[in-house]
Amino acid sequence: MKPLVIQNPANHETLAELAIDSAADIANKAARARRAQPQWAARSLDSRMAIIEKFRVIVARDLDRLATTMTKETGKPIAHSRNELNGFLGRIDFFLGHSKHALAPQTVFNADGMREEIHREPLGLLGNISAWNYPWFVGGNVYVPGLLTGNSILYKPSEYASLSGLAMRDALYEAGVPEDVFLTVIGAGDAGTNLLAQSINGLFFTGSVATGRAIAKAMGSRFVKLQLELGGKDPTYVCADANALTSADSLADGAMYNAGQSCCSVERIYVHESIHEAFVGQFVRACEALKLGDPLSESTTLGPLTRAGQIDVLNHQVSDARKKGARILLGGGTTRGPFDGKGNWYAPTVVTDTRHEMLVMTEESFGPIIGIQKVSGDDEAIRLMNDTTYGLTAGVYTPDETRARQILARVNAGSVYWNCCDRVSPRLPWSGRGDSGVGLTLSEEGITTFTQPKAWHLRSA
Repeated sequence: MKPLVIQNPANHETLAELAIDSAADIANKAARARRAQPQWAARSLDSRMAIIEKFRVIVARDLDRLATTMTKETGKPIAHSRNELNGFLGRIDFFLGHSKHALAPQTVFNADGMREEIHREPLGLLGNISAWNYPWFVGGNVYVPGLLTGNSILYKPSEYASLSGLAMRDALYEAGVPEDVFLTVIGAGDAGTNLLAQSINGLFFTGSVATGRAIAKAMGSRFVKLQLELGGKDPTYVCADANALTSADSLADGAMYNAGQSCCSVERIYVHESIHEAFVGQFVRACEALKLGDPLSESTTLGPLTRAGQIDVLNHQVSDARKKGARILLGGGTTRGPFDGKGNWYAPTVVTDTRHEMLVMTEESFGPIIGIQKVSGDDEAIRLMNDTTYGLTAGVYTPDETRARQILARVNAGSVYWNCCDRVSPRLPWSGRGDSGVGLTLSEEGITTFTQPKAWHLRSA
């Protein structure tokens, strides 16, 4: 079997060649993880928490090295990689600080000699097929609470972030997680398919809608817990009373951070006609100020696309918009990176005079491209924001909180933002609607989602 070749998307340098797990390898790992799970679950929560606390110490100790690995294999700027890892430490702190409360047995009735209790037990063996755009965030949202709640895990990192996945494994082992409790699966689509074939008790996937549909079809008759964190076409509305300049700066960051490769990146913006011109002018200036360069440079703010294939998607959206009358105010195609033309470099792209007949306003872009559409008022903006099969995030910019709440209450999305964007908090559930997926991570609900309740009926003699 040919190895998995890991390349740096900034310059196409080969970083590593990894052995791909065969179907037999994955079946063997699943059997080992299933056998190991009961003993791991039998440990006290305090014991499991102590190991995750050590894991946190190791990640903090090795943060610079881990950030460099992530930058080399995904292309995100080194400052962004450090931000992700520092944020990941905060998520570990949340899980450690809230697991006891979330998992504590609940007495819901106690009278006349009858007591009713709810206890939480682990699901068992979890399959986790993770993503490349935020490998530590996305993976850790599953395996940290999954391990704390007593599950064993088959963890398949994305083929575009496998080195980071192996670094997670090594840090967990050093912290004291038994080797058979957390096992990695290396490979691309075939490895994921073989993972699905195993006798697992839950499947947690982050990725595209197309792959999510295929997984749902494959798992549909299995009666195991299925969570799918899929894409988004995240809208924001800039009201007439908003500050055009500050909202443009905020939304340019929300659209272009990590080269737009985030499920919650701002992907379409609706601006009231009275401030549209001022907003667009400042938005273009903010995008022009982005520093494209070597991702390992501290000054770089825009790196390459992780996957070369996404260039075709973006070019198709730009071509479609042009044909239908849009204006391309900035960018619109590939650009020369800092490595003699090598790498997956795409210019930050701003498209205006857009309509919903254009792909840039309706299909997920997942790149440094944004469509901006003029609207006449709140009702039109809300109608357009809801004109989508997705429902991940949505936002509004206005100084009026009452107005913001009224608008956001009418938008169909799992997370909503007032005067901010592209933000995830461990204290709040992360969930989507429609084609954005099913299930949730984060918050205390994102701890209990890796458990199954057992109802206790207890009558005293």
